[in-house]
Amino acid sequence: MKKLSVILSLIACGLGAQSQDLEVVIKNIQNNKGSILVGLFTSKDSFMKEDFRSEKVKASGSEVIVTFRNLPKGDYAISIIHDEDENGEIDSNLFGIPKEGFGFGNDAMGTFGPPSFDKAKISFMGTKKTEVVNLRYM
Repeated sequence: MKKLSVILSLIACGLGAQSQDLEVVIKNIQNNKGSILVGLFTSKDSFMKEDFRSEKVKASGSEVIVTFRNLPKGDYAISIIHDEDENGEIDSNLFGIPKEGFGFGNDAMGTFGPPSFDKAKISFMGTKKTEVVNLRYM
């Protein structure tokens, strides 16, 4: 009987343990130069200033997947840069138009700049989720 209760306890623990991973699929990568930088932001105040978590992966092929593991439940705005020259920021021309690829959660676009936090945010419920973002190049 003790063995049965131990087994049932282990099964119950396993059922309660859900993956807390957010998988971001970045599509439309135009070349293999540099890296893809992905940032998660938790508030309007921090958006595009200080990320909550970030990941960097080598640009390889037209699509890469970045996984944020053990992410707490919450709303997160996603920002992505194809940092072709590895300088850690998006390069722009004289008029402020990006020279490198970029993307945001929900494939949101801003007018004359990045979208708002609310447009770029996704809701993460604490279970595995996949978000697809298509990079744009100007």
